[in-house]
Amino acid sequence: MPLSLQVIYPITDETHFDYDYYLGTHMPMVGEHMGAHIDNVLVTKGLAGGPDVPPPIYAVATMTFADQAALDAAMAAAPPVIADIANFTNTKPQMLVGEVIG
Repeated sequence: MPLSLQVIYPITDETHFDYDYYLGTHMPMVGEHMGAHIDNVLVTKGLAGGPDVPPPIYAVATMTFADQAALDAAMAAAPPVIADIANFTNTKPQMLVGEVIG
């Protein structure tokens, strides 16, 4: 069964996010360390939380995997990627693992 991993970066008054570093350095690092196990990656930058509502999220990275074994292998390769988070944000990322149903 295909699975997804979403990494969600929430906005608070005390946080920052460096999009240039994230896209230019961090995401290539994801590809280098975890890419062999990932089927697809989509990065979404938050623009709004609704009409006339500021975004509650800086970005969401969605990665899809063929199955649990691929996700497990990617996560086993992820420590350098996780350690790099502090280089572009001080927000605490949230993660959601889900079953791809559509």
